[in-house]
Amino acid sequence: MGGKLPAITGKQLIRLLRHDGWIETGRRTHGIAFAKGFPDGTTRVTLVPDKNEPLPDGTSGAIVGSKQSRIGRKGLERLIKIHGLR
Repeated sequence: MGGKLPAITGKQLIRLLRHDGWIETGRRTHGIAFAKGFPDGTTRVTLVPDKNEPLPDGTSGAIVGSKQSRIGRKGLERLIKIHGLR
């Protein structure tokens, strides 16, 4: 898939995060908040727009990036391979 993130909608990303163990912590004006605890004691929080259209590259990049979910491009590709996009 190269260095670019795959095109993904907010609803698809929400589904993948749930499969990856992220827990919905609330709904906000701009989307759904998710949190996940990690073995080192840290908890990550991210907000995903609840939309049916593809997320802008900057938005999806920020969500999977190091300041939010830390999934990364390879992690996102792994989740897509395992669970598919619906």
